[in-house]
Amino acid sequence: MTNQLPEMRASDAEREEVTETLRQAVAEGRLDMEEFDERLGAALKARTRGELARLTGDLPVQGGSRASATSVVAAESGWGERIGGRATSSGAFAIWGGFARRGHWTLGRTFTAFTLWGGGVIDLREARFEEAEASIRCFALFGGMSVVVPPDLECEVKGIGILGGFGDRASGPGTAGSPRVTVTGLALFGGIGAERKERKAVKAAAKAARKSLA
Repeated sequence: MTNQLPEMRASDAEREEVTETLRQAVAEGRLDMEEFDERLGAALKARTRGELARLTGDLPVQGGSRASATSVVAAESGWGERIGGRATSSGAFAIWGGFARRGHWTLGRTFTAFTLWGGGVIDLREARFEEAEASIRCFALFGGMSVVVPPDLECEVKGIGILGGFGDRASGPGTAGSPRVTVTGLALFGGIGAERKERKAVKAAAKAARKSLA
């Protein structure tokens, strides 16, 4: 799959598929541990199918259980199953304290977050989405805030920092069917960061692959 449409953004399922291929290759003696660690790290950071394909181009394609495992991951991470339903949260506020929205929750079409001498985390890696488009408005005054999105989510960051910072590391396209999230707002004497991180399931798969070869 990864050698088709090489410029297409890679999904978690495709990264898991490559991870299993690499694990099998080192178990069969086709790769040494140094090569395995190097390619595994590249797989977790890969953004496109073409990048993934280059990591396994000299290895045989495995079947059977790998295909079954990939199907399970694809079913769990499919965007179609994560769009729709009533929002469980449309805002968060922290004054001299903190807030966190992470794990399995449903992001509303518009989400407003505010911190004053406090901090907050908005983590979308395991979240559902009320609609296919969502707007997150962040305002930090003498405080900080973090927005975390998975690598396959379409995201645009347009915030402003005044005597503070508004990080823009999360902007980028998503995979087919991905929701579109826009992050806006203001950081005044504070900081707001938006970044991409792998889902815990992908990190766990990589950890399990290393452990199985230890």
